[in-house]
Amino acid sequence: QVQLVESGGGLVQAGGSLSLSCAASGSRINAMGWYRQAPGKQRELVARITSGGSTSYADSVKGRFTISRDNSKNTVYLQMNSLKPEDTAVYYCSAISFHTGMPYWGKGTLVTVSS
Repeated sequence: QVQLVESGGGLVQAGGSLSLSCAASGSRINAMGWYRQAPGKQRELVARITSGGSTSYADSVKGRFTISRDNSKNTVYLQMNSLKPEDTAVYYCSAISFHTGMPYWGKGTLVTVSS
């Protein structure tokens, strides 16, 4: 069983920055990532990072968001710069258990970008 605790998020003006973090506990973790879900839309992948540090991003956030992780702390971070109103969404942390391959989800944290 994996537990994920997210922190960060909040309200920011367009062009501003926010940072999210997510700490995993309970099991060894493989890949970690951030997803988001805007009102009326499906959940989408924002960024993903493997245990080896390989990253991938949605086209909409490339060059603005940076995902990183600290394996010693089982923690993943998302630095969000140059935020746009369309980045407004609930952001969910995701982690894949190394032992079972099952995905786990955090409860989500709201990011609101005002224009």
